[in-house]
Amino acid sequence: MDAADLYLDLLKKCLTRYIWEEDLVPFNPQEWGGPLKTAVKAGMASYLRDHGVELYRRVPFDREARELGRDWPRTAETMIGLKRLDNLQYCIKTIVSEAIPGDVIETGVWRGGASIFMRAALEAYQDKEKKVWCADSFEGLPGPDEKNYPADSIATWHTADELAIPQEVVKQNFEKYGLLDDRVRFLKGWFKDTLPTAPIDRLSLIRLDGDMYESTMDGLNNLYHKLAPGGFLIIDDYGLPEDTCRKAIHDFRAAREVTEPIIDIDGYGAYWRRAAA
Repeated sequence: MDAADLYLDLLKKCLTRYIWEEDLVPFNPQEWGGPLKTAVKAGMASYLRDHGVELYRRVPFDREARELGRDWPRTAETMIGLKRLDNLQYCIKTIVSEAIPGDVIETGVWRGGASIFMRAALEAYQDKEKKVWCADSFEGLPGPDEKNYPADSIATWHTADELAIPQEVVKQNFEKYGLLDDRVRFLKGWFKDTLPTAPIDRLSLIRLDGDMYESTMDGLNNLYHKLAPGGFLIIDDYGLPEDTCRKAIHDFRAAREVTEPIIDIDGYGAYWRRAAA
């Protein structure tokens, strides 16, 4: 590997905390004993938290889970794992080397890790023009709109407070890696509100990470027509057991007669490359 690839390989292991082998997970009182013991331990944990003390338990580090993005890192900037970052590197390297026009975007950035990696890859491969767009509510996921999107009736992502990462925290994460500049742009709000009017003319890479049918369809309907021939469409949640994201992908492809083959990345993530016009 040359210096650029070595830098990106190290960055992937840092963004996922793979290199540190995290072995601590937050203490969950519900995992320990019956209702009375759970209540006592929950009270103890709450008291300690109010006094600046967090409880964790030690577990063996699962290297395969971190490679495949199957666990939930405690401190890492991304939870997508090494395999999906490898794919992202391949896509960025390809669009730069083949001069595919357009910016890159991620819809659903969490702590910013994948977007940070995209900005790093553009720098490593000496692209001087493409912008990185980070679209997110920065308040978590929306509740399911069951009337208009019945496929989302089983979605519970809106109840996960851990997914609500403020924009300022994401900016700080970019800054930690020296990658926050005027080529990093933020689209704050629900996708249905921000994507239709986003000031983006052309895209060479779209990375969808909205989990839900509605969020995925919002990204596809508002962005896919801007994807240049030779550009990549990556779906982070294609293999989720809930099948909400995958259904949106298949419905969109059928309606738009998209026939490019969907390629699996790691059992969860998938992608396709838009054919030449």
